[in-house]
Amino acid sequence: MTTSLLATTSLLIRRCALAAATALVIALAVQTPALAQKVALFVNGEPITTYDIEQRSKFIQLANHKTPSRHEVVDELIDEKLKLQVAKRYQLDVTDKEVDAAFGDMAKRMRMSSEQLGQVLANGGTSAGTLKSRLKSDLAWQQIVRGKFQSSLQIREKDVLEAMETGNKKSDASTAGPAAGYEYTLRPILFVVPRNSAAGVVEARTREAEALRARFQNCDEGIPYARAIKDVAVRDTIRKNSADLPQALRDILDKTPTGKLTAPEVTQHGVEVFALCGKHEASAENAPGRREMRDQMFAQQFQSKAKRYLQELRRGAMIERFE
Repeated sequence: MTTSLLATTSLLIRRCALAAATALVIALAVQTPALAQKVALFVNGEPITTYDIEQRSKFIQLANHKTPSRHEVVDELIDEKLKLQVAKRYQLDVTDKEVDAAFGDMAKRMRMSSEQLGQVLANGGTSAGTLKSRLKSDLAWQQIVRGKFQSSLQIREKDVLEAMETGNKKSDASTAGPAAGYEYTLRPILFVVPRNSAAGVVEARTREAEALRARFQNCDEGIPYARAIKDVAVRDTIRKNSADLPQALRDILDKTPTGKLTAPEVTQHGVEVFALCGKHEASAENAPGRREMRDQMFAQQFQSKAKRYLQELRRGAMIERFE
């Protein structure tokens, strides 16, 4: 059998399947017209209902604070169907547990519980299920794209450094390369506070930490002195590169003189300070912003591959509209 004949046969089979699905909808329409109105379109034989469109429209309006066009909503739902269909083709199963975890993470970023986020959605006229459906397709899609284009999504360190250098030159013509990175040598010092202690206890330990900070001149003498304080734990030396730290923490360490302590910070275990025992210029590979640049470059490549692949799926899809 020739390739042309195979393609023709495959197309006929798909058309027959779609015709059968359409016939079923028509048969239902004769019996229950209200039910027929709920099917807006088929995507490769799978229905998208008017209820789906209504729910997604309300969700987008709630999330973006503007009313989307029907075309935008339908396009999003078609893309969602295609993503889940290709995941099924690759036998990729995103479990309810994974979806619930992603839903919970989103709620935490919004400083809510999962139940509170669900209530916010309900108040907006939509449901948690609408968001979870979107999350499920996104989770599946990320895995599909990463797996399918794994080799071409590799980011070389050379390319990262070149991009950083180009960015620095654009922002400052006098900059010859990436900003200098540093390796910090730190000793965490914890003033232990028992759980459920009164606020006064925390305040007293904070004052002790400030007193130590005032007399701490260098690590050689200051560390033994800190160890002698009651209920104080001096932890092992840790080393961190600029590239591994968020900007806020880099700013704190850069403002702290070598041999001194950072300002006290209340944690779940007590009041903590860090002794900056060393600060050395690191190689360009550990320059600040390296991780951010790599993530940005990966995101750009990922989006480009994902967009082209989704367009390919759309071109091969059989989409039958009833409205």
